Amino acid sequence: MKRRYRFGGYLAGAVAARTGDEMSGPALLLLGLSLTGSPATGASLLAGLTVSSALGGPIFGVLLDRSSRPGRLLAAALAAYACGLLLILLTLGHVPVAPLVGVAVLAGLLGPALAGGWTAQLPLVVGEAGIERGSMLDGLTYNLASLTGPALTGVLAAAAGAPVPVAVSIALVLLAFPAAWSLPARPARPARPTGDGGGSLWREVAAGFSSIARVAGLRRATVTTMVSFAGVGMLVVCSPLLGAELTGEAGHGAVLLSALAASALAANALLARRPPATPDRIILISTLLLAAGSALAAVAGSPAVAVAAVVVAGAGEGPQLTAVLAVRHRDAPERLRGQIFTTAASLKITSFAVGSAIAGPLAARSLTGALSAAAGLQLLAALAYLLTGGRRSGQDLPPDRPHGLRVGPSGAPAGQPE
Repeated sequence: MKRRYRFGGYLAGAVAARTGDEMSGPALLLLGLSLTGSPATGASLLAGLTVSSALGGPIFGVLLDRSSRPGRLLAAALAAYACGLLLILLTLGHVPVAPLVGVAVLAGLLGPALAGGWTAQLPLVVGEAGIERGSMLDGLTYNLASLTGPALTGVLAAAAGAPVPVAVSIALVLLAFPAAWSLPARPARPARPTGDGGGSLWREVAAGFSSIARVAGLRRATVTTMVSFAGVGMLVVCSPLLGAELTGEAGHGAVLLSALAASALAANALLARRPPATPDRIILISTLLLAAGSALAAVAGSPAVAVAAVVVAGAGEGPQLTAVLAVRHRDAPERLRGQIFTTAASLKITSFAVGSAIAGPLAARSLTGALSAAAGLQLLAALAYLLTGGRRSGQDLPPDRPHGLRVGPSGAPAGQPE
């Protein structure tokens, strides 16, 4: 009962933190435009909030792995992130924009904590035997946040003004503070042997990247989803443009993004009870679904076909995320778990930003060409899956997994309930 209560608190905290995170970027974008009248201000704040995640993820992950109470550190990160947003909200329009972009950059360093850093604590809550189902339900919180966050931002901004979504985003992040603070402590571990990734901060960062590159399952999942998420970034940028082009109404373009997120949420809900394949295989299948959805969007000649296209893409995006989480839980060395989750989150955020940046100029020249490029990136991601796997992940054990312990087909250790 205590574990069930803890998991319920974990899920509630994850939903609140991730919804606040999903709201924060669009809310700052609207706030900058509203208070200064310049689109460049909002774009600069949004860029500052995302650009620093590639550096913040690995460093924060090392600190999580070093901490005996990672939940307390995660709670502190939530509070600091909320304080950064609050400072921007209270001072934008009264001080120069450049220092506030710097504040956004500092807050963005903690962005991966709201995603990968939180998920890295899941084994402490559900135990190793509950990882598979826990990962599925954890993945639902990402999809729920991506569905409700931007939509809530738009509704609140239209109804009450641009500052309100920023304030609600701050409140949601702080609402997750108690759940993070009460996460279980890490069991006492023996001192790390010399040369096992111990030592300086930068040596441990290097050890995390090395583990991702060395362990077959982590390598394949990371490379595949990095390429795939660049394609997702292109699809997200193009979807509102496609909706506006097909309906003649700019406001209708956002419906496709809602359909994409709703499909991802529904697909994960269907898979939560019993996955039809191993997490590794689901990564490949879901990537091919993303390719099919993007290709269908490229040739869509009616709103109905466009909606069908994003529904297919969403059916791939949702399961891909939860499968990747399951692979990381299964294959990440326990000593480097937090770092691997936050580093991987940083890499995906960066890939998404690159895809989004590329999509803008491409879509301005040819929307069909941009969507075709998104489909091409998904096919490239599927090819990367085939080329980067090496041996089966269960045969390529992380360095600190107990000798002789094999991973079962579903991702749980062999001999334990799956």
